[in-house]
Amino acid sequence: MNKHKDIDPITLSYLNLQTPEENRRSIITFFIFFLDIIGLLPILGEPFSYAFVWPAVVPVALLHIWAILYLVAPFQFEKSYYLFFGIYGIVNTYVYFLVIQKYLYVYAGLNGKVPFILGLLLLLGLLVFFQLFNHKLLYSGAYARLQRNDHKFKLSPILTASSIGYVIAHILLSTFMTESLFVIIIITGVSILSILTAFFSISIHRYYFILKHEESVKRVYPQFGLPKRERGIKR
Repeated sequence: MNKHKDIDPITLSYLNLQTPEENRRSIITFFIFFLDIIGLLPILGEPFSYAFVWPAVVPVALLHIWAILYLVAPFQFEKSYYLFFGIYGIVNTYVYFLVIQKYLYVYAGLNGKVPFILGLLLLLGLLVFFQLFNHKLLYSGAYARLQRNDHKFKLSPILTASSIGYVIAHILLSTFMTESLFVIIIITGVSILSILTAFFSISIHRYYFILKHEESVKRVYPQFGLPKRERGIKR
């Protein structure tokens, strides 16, 4: 970063980007483990319910098709990867929401709209929270301090409290509505993972930030967005 002292430190801190190879590995890891195994598999498993299958399968299938671009040509589509990864975070968090709802309605046998509405409000609140929190971290200089290994940087108590609150809300929701310890454990675990996938959604903001500061991006990464053959990289 010392080579780019004339670039605003806050802008520079947000341009700490992965390589295209790392982008490809991230897709393989997160899709197989977080989205397909932990998310989609419980939706498709027994007891089978079409009410949860189609709302999950359609966006997941479209996301898998989109992911082909970044597996086949990660260098050429390096820029749009950040938009894609942010959308992935939203979809994965949404699928986890459906997993929780399936365990409440199908496994625990709940009826009515209350669990669904409460779960949906928690989902939307979590996603919105991370967008606002990411914006605050960026423009307060927290990312820059973190990259400088500044010991003054501390994990925000707001983030900690909100994350814990999200998990506790689901624990209370499942505890009040079912006596099944199995269901409560599954919902707790999926809620914890939802915090991680919701955090990934902030990549959407990074994508638009890159578009806005593309000149600075090119100065830090001169080959950014170029096809592999134009970067002089051998296979």
